[in-house]
Amino acid sequence: MFYATLAALAACLLFFVWVALRGRSAASSLDDYLTARGSQSASTLGLSFFASGLGAWILFAPPEIGAFVGPVALAGYALGAALPFFLLAAFGAEIRRRMPRGRTIAEFAQERFGRPMRLWVSALSALYMLCFITAELTAIGGITALLSEVPGAWVIVAVAASTLVYTTWGGLHASLITDRWQAWMLLGLLVLVVAVLLINLPSPSHPWQQAPLNVSLSVAATLVIAVTAANLFHQGYWQRVWSAQDDAHLRRGAWLGGLMSIPVIALIGFLGMLCVALGKSPGSPPMPFFALLSDAPAWLAVPVLLLAVALVASSVDTLQSAIASLVVTARPEVSLKAARWVTVLLMLPVIWVSLQGLSVLRLFLIADLLCATAVVPILLGLWRRVNPGAAVGGCLAGLLGAVLPGWWAGGSLQAGLLAASFPNSIPTLAPFAAALLASSAISLLLVWISSAAGRGRAA
Repeated sequence: MFYATLAALAACLLFFVWVALRGRSAASSLDDYLTARGSQSASTLGLSFFASGLGAWILFAPPEIGAFVGPVALAGYALGAALPFFLLAAFGAEIRRRMPRGRTIAEFAQERFGRPMRLWVSALSALYMLCFITAELTAIGGITALLSEVPGAWVIVAVAASTLVYTTWGGLHASLITDRWQAWMLLGLLVLVVAVLLINLPSPSHPWQQAPLNVSLSVAATLVIAVTAANLFHQGYWQRVWSAQDDAHLRRGAWLGGLMSIPVIALIGFLGMLCVALGKSPGSPPMPFFALLSDAPAWLAVPVLLLAVALVASSVDTLQSAIASLVVTARPEVSLKAARWVTVLLMLPVIWVSLQGLSVLRLFLIADLLCATAVVPILLGLWRRVNPGAAVGGCLAGLLGAVLPGWWAGGSLQAGLLAASFPNSIPTLAPFAAALLASSAISLLLVWISSAAGRGRAA
């Protein structure tokens, strides 16, 4: 079984490399490498948004939410996964029209609010994406070790190396080509795995798990805010904004990606609810999806591993290209060759951290919260009346809002900072909601004050 599993994983990764290299020659220019500008149809974008937005995290988080909180929170998670794409359909098209030669959301922040804001947005985006890619590689190592005798470290290195081969060669074009195949592959494997599980599982004998409604609504709201805010700083999605043939293709592609994501998250989360309904222990740490595999045929471990590899590869190749794009666009004089080296060099520390098997959930939550402090002020940049002072003030207010709930409850700034760093790695609504509300309110207040002052001077 060891060699069969190893051969299946190797064949899967080699197939992705072959598809990318066969379908794309080397990038012809730096702009082509980073944006594939104006080249992608709605269907390609939709499959790409869908595949790159998912990852191995869907095998862990949605089933856990379904198992311990219930369907209301799971619905919030599914909506949170899709909402960034719906917002990109609206805001992305407008930003694209204003900056037809743009490449990143950080460039938009600079154009509207100055270089300091660009640096801040770049830092938020980089932190979020580095957490994402590290978590994905760590997850595939853990899944491999859980389901097979193949060393997890081998698969971590193999996924990182194989995706680097085609992203450094073809850039964003190569990632988009593989996304199409990975999207259909993961859908097919998901249907196979779920069908086999449902056929082999006994009938549920326990009531569905359901947390109190107020808890479910709180978790749902937290997930919607956290996932949406963070993903609007995902540079991989913004690359695809400028890769669209036109605004209509972008809008249709973004909606397609979002609508495809909702049932997948809901289905995987339902398996967590089913785990509890069958009276199974989800394990410690809880992994309801994998707990169900104990009743499945042994051969199903290979399709599950291939599903995990497809999920991880589709997100990792997107993130490799996205992180390189973020770094390279900060230095206009960078060449195409240098951009390729940046892509490779940025992955070395990520691979090293992933091999340590550390949990990055707490860092992930902090990155999500920081994104929530800035997302509204940045998007308000589409409104011409918003000036740099209002945007900066809104971001600072968001940071203060993030620590205020803990400060109020604990009686000290230190308590507020501790609560906003999620010491138990559990997302809570108060910091996210306060950050979002404070940043929005102060930005709008400063716009109103500025406008009132302008009217006073005119009078």
